[in-house]
Amino acid sequence: MDLDSIIKKTETLVNNSSYLTFLIICFCFFSGYSQKPKQTDRPPNFIIIFTDDQGYADLSCFGGTHVKTPRIDQMAAEGAKLTSFYVAAPLCTPSRAALMTGSYPKRVGLATGTNFPVLLAADPKGLNPEEITIAEVLKSVGYKTGMFGKWHLGDQLEFLPTRQGFDEFFGIPYSHDIHPFHQQQKKYNFPSLPLLDGEMVVEMDPNADFLNKRITERAVSFIEKNKDEPFFVYLPHTSPHRPLLASPEFMKNAPKEVKESLKNEVGVDYKTRDKIYPQTISEIDWSVGQILDALKANGLDENTCVIFTSDNGPTIGSAAPLKGKKGSTFEGGMRMPTVVRWPNKILAGSVNNELLTTMDLLPTFAKLAKAEVPIDRIIDGKDIFSVLQGKSISPHDKFFYYSGETLEAVRSGKWKLRIAGKSSPELYNLENDMSESNNVLEQYPDMVSKLRMYASKFEKELEKNSRPAAFIENPKPLVK
Repeated sequence: MDLDSIIKKTETLVNNSSYLTFLIICFCFFSGYSQKPKQTDRPPNFIIIFTDDQGYADLSCFGGTHVKTPRIDQMAAEGAKLTSFYVAAPLCTPSRAALMTGSYPKRVGLATGTNFPVLLAADPKGLNPEEITIAEVLKSVGYKTGMFGKWHLGDQLEFLPTRQGFDEFFGIPYSHDIHPFHQQQKKYNFPSLPLLDGEMVVEMDPNADFLNKRITERAVSFIEKNKDEPFFVYLPHTSPHRPLLASPEFMKNAPKEVKESLKNEVGVDYKTRDKIYPQTISEIDWSVGQILDALKANGLDENTCVIFTSDNGPTIGSAAPLKGKKGSTFEGGMRMPTVVRWPNKILAGSVNNELLTTMDLLPTFAKLAKAEVPIDRIIDGKDIFSVLQGKSISPHDKFFYYSGETLEAVRSGKWKLRIAGKSSPELYNLENDMSESNNVLEQYPDMVSKLRMYASKFEKELEKNSRPAAFIENPKPLVK
């Protein structure tokens, strides 16, 4: 073989070898790519961040100038503000019962505690174990479920979150003011506050200023631990319920006189602590940021729906421009500052004024997770995912405002009729009067009659289709 033939053959082999190598690399790349699991190949994750007594204006993105909430504002910029999002009651226990069950509190027997508007320590009453919670619905299709924060649906063993579908629980069984330092301690004789990990009391009287920090860290740990499978995180903060709390990092920018006063605090100085509202909200905002950062760091950002809202209106904060506060069935007691974020699913920077409720989260999450909504009982919530996407209107043609066992108001579309309370009946057009300042009862008698009929029919239906809370004998305070 001559030299030219050898060179030509060598070049052919090299070229063929390069081409073959190229094909092998392409095959490996695309084979690996096709086999690599995508976030979207698995069900979405869900996170509910639920604060305690936070008002409609207690976020910067909802007009608050007395607080700074850059991370929640970021959520709103990357997701949607829900401006007509309601809880089903203006107090802790009934509001949380509705969130967990997708049903009005009176329907599940938890419109009140036994002898108080909410459940107290060692209350014999609690959420019935026969109820099916949002955690149990998601757990039925393989979700890992974790709750970190305040429960308030019963503190006895039979009623704890671990008996209601949560794989993990770290937090307190009720509000942190159900404690010997309560302002009305002589009247209620509250026991020491227990901190639980699962079903075990791990501390008594934990330093409450660190509670929100600790529950946030546990939630982040749960996300990291379960990043390879679908999960549900319920993060109900203990704040800004009184007494207000803030860890040292967030107290740095508190007024000097406030910090000096709290250094010598005996028991709980409610009046001084009321002045750290901005610091308390800043720590909640930090917590939201920690959750969002954990999602991004673990590659879960685009497959996780995060919703931020509150359990009822404020005691210290602001519900402006709404009327009313915690305990009230005016808008300020039950319409919550709410933000939902899910990249590429919820339109970034959108504002949604459709009537929606916490009760809708159970059926909505169930649909997205391909889980079954209970069909052996009435669930008042509706699937609202298409509404959140801006593709449809609210599925609710009526919404009912309860204070304890009493139906005080009904809303349909833009109209709200107050039918009980300290004053005579009132009718408001919420579309142009969300502050409920202009009673137009006399001008729209037909609408008044229509709304009264809705209220009457619902009361009768609820009476026929309600379910009892559970009770136990000889309840005892939790101790370590």
